[in-house]
Amino acid sequence: MTVLTNRQTTAPATAAEEPRTIVTVVKAYIALTKPRIIELLLITTLPVMFLAAGGLPPLWTSIWVMVFGTLSAGSANALNCYVDRDIDQKMRRTRRRPLARHQVSPKGALVFGVVLGILSTLGLWLTTNWLAAVLSTGAILFYVLVYSMILKRRTAQNIVWGGIAGCMPVLIGWAGITERLDWAPLVLFGVVFFWTPPHTWTLAMRYKDDYAAAEVPMLPVVATERRVILESIAYTWATVLCSLALWPVAGTTLFYPAVAAVLGALCLWEVHRLLARLNSGLTGVALRPMRFFHWSNAYLALLFLAVAIDPLLA
Repeated sequence: MTVLTNRQTTAPATAAEEPRTIVTVVKAYIALTKPRIIELLLITTLPVMFLAAGGLPPLWTSIWVMVFGTLSAGSANALNCYVDRDIDQKMRRTRRRPLARHQVSPKGALVFGVVLGILSTLGLWLTTNWLAAVLSTGAILFYVLVYSMILKRRTAQNIVWGGIAGCMPVLIGWAGITERLDWAPLVLFGVVFFWTPPHTWTLAMRYKDDYAAAEVPMLPVVATERRVILESIAYTWATVLCSLALWPVAGTTLFYPAVAAVLGALCLWEVHRLLARLNSGLTGVALRPMRFFHWSNAYLALLFLAVAIDPLLA
């Protein structure tokens, strides 16, 4: 999956900069799971459970899905850190990750990721249902084997198809409540699918040199700024249109489409401003791609908040 909000740092990737204690080791292993990415994944999981339940979902089902969903995402992220440990040392944005700083051994990260994956699968199977467990396992395997090991270093379309893993929490949340899939979660799956490329590409525009140094062919590394922005505009339009499709498919109240339309208009305004800045002669950091990146985070969170609120108004 893409993962989603990261802070730049120029500190060198040295060995442990603080004494190795139980606390620092625990912090390092927690950092392997990329908690800030997990936050966004959970933001898309819980609201879908409200929609699936037509109101407040069963408390314990919700708790188990969130707990074991966290372990599942943590497993995928830890294994991604294991696979990417070489390129993480070359990028300023990632060189403070535990493996890059030698706070955790590669074997330790691998075992940790596998154990989290097993616990998440068994936990969902025993407390929720087999479909949620299978979808969770599929998300981990897709993110690690397809995205991290195959797509990321080989094609500029890496995040387009690799982003499928980040869409899976929507299906897991729905399956956790209903024990089946339906068109409504597939529409929301599409929202996250179309949302992921422009969100990630604008981050990659800001850290283009990082990805180039690591020889990762993100679209901003191998294509012109105009192409990146035009494709981001196309995917953003697809995101907004897909979000509006939930209204007739799920039979929501007017609250959801009203919120989705306003949020979508603001998101489209921001992405078109990137093109306007480019047309005015600006380039590079002056395009302010991170403005759209941060707004897209807020867009997804607020959209899924509307998804959760709507069934409570019915």
